[in-house]
Amino acid sequence: MRYPLIMPLVGPAALILGLTLLAVHPLLWLVGTWFDPAYDSYGVWVAALTVGLLLWSATSPLRIAHSRQRLSGLGLLALTAAVRLLGQRLGINVLGAVALAVDVYAIGLLLGLDRRARPLAPGWLAVLFAFALPIERILQRGFGFALQQLSATGACAFLNLGAPVRCEGIQLQWRGQTVLVDLPCSGTRGLLLLLLLFVALAALTRPTLGRACRGALLTLAAATLGNSLRIVALAVGLVHREALGGVDVLAEPWHSMIGLIALTLAALPLLLWARQGRSDAVPATPVNTGFDLSRLLSIKPFAGLAFLAACSGIVALPPQPLDVARPQPAPRLPGYIAVFAAQPGALTAQERDYFTRYGGGAARAAYGPYGLLVVSTTAPLRHLHAPEECLTGAGHAVRYLGQTGGPIPSAVYRSTDPQGRVWRVTVTYVSERGEWTTHVAEAVWRWLQAPGTTWRMIQRIAPWELPVEAAENFDVAVWRALDLPPLPSPTHPQPLPVKL
Repeated sequence: MRYPLIMPLVGPAALILGLTLLAVHPLLWLVGTWFDPAYDSYGVWVAALTVGLLLWSATSPLRIAHSRQRLSGLGLLALTAAVRLLGQRLGINVLGAVALAVDVYAIGLLLGLDRRARPLAPGWLAVLFAFALPIERILQRGFGFALQQLSATGACAFLNLGAPVRCEGIQLQWRGQTVLVDLPCSGTRGLLLLLLLFVALAALTRPTLGRACRGALLTLAAATLGNSLRIVALAVGLVHREALGGVDVLAEPWHSMIGLIALTLAALPLLLWARQGRSDAVPATPVNTGFDLSRLLSIKPFAGLAFLAACSGIVALPPQPLDVARPQPAPRLPGYIAVFAAQPGALTAQERDYFTRYGGGAARAAYGPYGLLVVSTTAPLRHLHAPEECLTGAGHAVRYLGQTGGPIPSAVYRSTDPQGRVWRVTVTYVSERGEWTTHVAEAVWRWLQAPGTTWRMIQRIAPWELPVEAAENFDVAVWRALDLPPLPSPTHPQPLPVKL
């Protein structure tokens, strides 16, 4: 006799369970990135801001009973499932986590945030939550090199207003000083912070499409100009250090203070844009604040169970990522480098599983006091990463020191392991076509122009207390032992890297 009472709940219960299945893995992965030092993510604060705005709006009374622009619930469910299916099939966790933003949009529509006395735009709120994903790493790896070039060009144009400057790519020679616009100065974090501010303001002001497009363009322009001004300020500080009383603009707190001032100046146009577009509508008389659950309760048992079965199939689907490298044997390291015999080191179980699943290969060995790690892959977008990512994940405190202009141009890091030992870590990326770079972002950029090209990461580790000359001699010996093409020697004084 109870079955007729239970049957209407089967459909909604199956639907909710299916949505939970789709959300569990992406949510666990996303929360893990917030607290993993390798990601250096501020996503937890973005998520807190999103929840705070949602509660701020949802606790105000409804002022409009019904909305004519509500998206179909089935459409949202299909979109969530499709995004999760794509992420699961391609083995890209970020895509699966994007579906969580769709869920935030659905929650915003269910709560009627756009119809309340303190209204919010559910779509913009969902975009705001998307900033909780580790998109800074994606932007830095995919577009960091282009942003670096853009920042150098802007800084060169500003410096030319005061005195002639010689610009060679990312290197600026101005008033007898050579300044290198290093990749961390690409302005990626500043751009993301300004975009975050723009999206939050858009959620509050609910702009029209045209006004939102103008605001987005304004944000990009402000971020570019702000970062160029920051680089100019650092360059001027380096040139006129004595006139400033010996202040080192690359040291704290001056470095961060200059960046904060530039970011504040870049944010002012956005605040003006939001103020001009603020809605002055007066809330109407509040109406019933109860939620309309009739659509949810109307889900038929068969439809709910079918959706649950589809969600179970999506979760169980084996991933087949597209950016898998060609199967390659592990690189063969030389038996001797200089006077040191090789002491092969084993990869961790996680590393072995990773290279088995996604192709490529890696090998490490110790040579006296030095360490060598070589990673070879045809998919640098997935395989190659900067030392601070893996070392930070292993408990090291890593600080990027800039780019050296020695016999083997390299990115240099200072790494302190959990036991307190300090190491000098240098890394260079070399392609089979003879290209080389000191940053992953440039390697990815060049690989996108010639997909399928094999890239190798050559990472060397030396005790910090060893002389720099000894480490550089080992680098030269590594290049000879691995039979790598010679890199061009610098024809200019070693540049002073302007870095975040």
